[in-house]
Amino acid sequence: MTADSDAELVRRCLLGDAAAMRSLVERFQTDVYSVCVRLLRHSQDAEDVAQEVFIRVFRSLNRWDCTRQLRPWILGITINRCRTAMSKRVRRPELVDHLHETASQQPEDDSHELTAEIRTAVDEMRTDYREVFVLFHEHGQSYEEISAVIDRPVGTIKTWLHRARTEILIRLRRRGLVPSTDHPAKKQEADQSVPVTG
Repeated sequence: MTADSDAELVRRCLLGDAAAMRSLVERFQTDVYSVCVRLLRHSQDAEDVAQEVFIRVFRSLNRWDCTRQLRPWILGITINRCRTAMSKRVRRPELVDHLHETASQQPEDDSHELTAEIRTAVDEMRTDYREVFVLFHEHGQSYEEISAVIDRPVGTIKTWLHRARTEILIRLRRRGLVPSTDHPAKKQEADQSVPVTG
């Protein structure tokens, strides 16, 4: 996807081209929904927020800077809508959410247990760490792209990502799922090789 094709698609959308609007949604809906479901941890909420994202996208298209890529801009809107949804979530019983999300995720072997433990660690970390971890490891965004999405300096992105990985490693070591080491070189190597779920 090139900046030119993004700009052409947006131009057609702004002219009211229904086919272009459908094309824009189809191009980005998988990314938008998967970010929503990972951050909100509830499929119905993710669907609702994803719809809100595209409503907001179409309302704001005339403010998109055509010198920038469209995908980070849309993911930035997605992150903001997820934050809004999470801030309103205090009325929902947390236990119901937990049971809904984990009912079918019982580990069958060590690999499944490791995957489940990583997902739990990501779900429980502070919001900004979780956002950068999901965007980097699950959506393949670069530091620069994440910086554009959440409007923070690249240095901050690297720091938050490092802290997120460290939190996961600490949890996995406590659970005995990865070996603990006191050797600085080995520790640094281990810190850079956190198992990542897809």
